[in-house]
Amino acid sequence: MKSMIFSDAIKNRNSIKFLYGLDHINLDPYFTTEEGGKKYIYGRTPSSVSIRKYEYSKIVNIKIIEDRKFSPIIPIMSLAS
Repeated sequence: MKSMIFSDAIKNRNSIKFLYGLDHINLDPYFTTEEGGKKYIYGRTPSSVSIRKYEYSKIVNIKIIEDRKFSPIIPIMSLAS
């Protein structure tokens, strides 16, 4: 169920909100992965420029924010060193 919610949000570029432990998280979801038998979702919180990962098993009460769309922020590195 979580995978379907996250996939829909990523595909439609909808922000999501959920509880992660005791923290309320608003997230612009970018992609999901499986590492070492655990699933993760990666995304950016609106107040940050960095990407964070969240473990599926610690996420509860997921809601898609239908009226909030986002565009991924892709860091651009200098080609000259």
